[in-house]
Amino acid sequence: MAFNKDNFARLTTSANSNIPVIWGYSTSDATTVIDTSGYFNNVAGDVQVGDVILANTGFYLVSANDGTTVDVNNVTAFTTTDTD
Repeated sequence: MAFNKDNFARLTTSANSNIPVIWGYSTSDATTVIDTSGYFNNVAGDVQVGDVILANTGFYLVSANDGTTVDVNNVTAFTTTDTD
């Protein structure tokens, strides 16, 4: 699937633009699709290097953004084990 901007929102705010932002994103896309360079290009004007994207599958760190192409690191996945 493709990135859906309707499912993407800023979760934190700050008056200081140097502070990383946490974004929320809901998708059923596989992590291998999400962490492909260019997946988040539609929000290149919004995200900056160091921002964190919290998705259904885990956390993604924005590692590069040249104003056109956005790249994120591989997912830091959530653990799905519940032993109680």
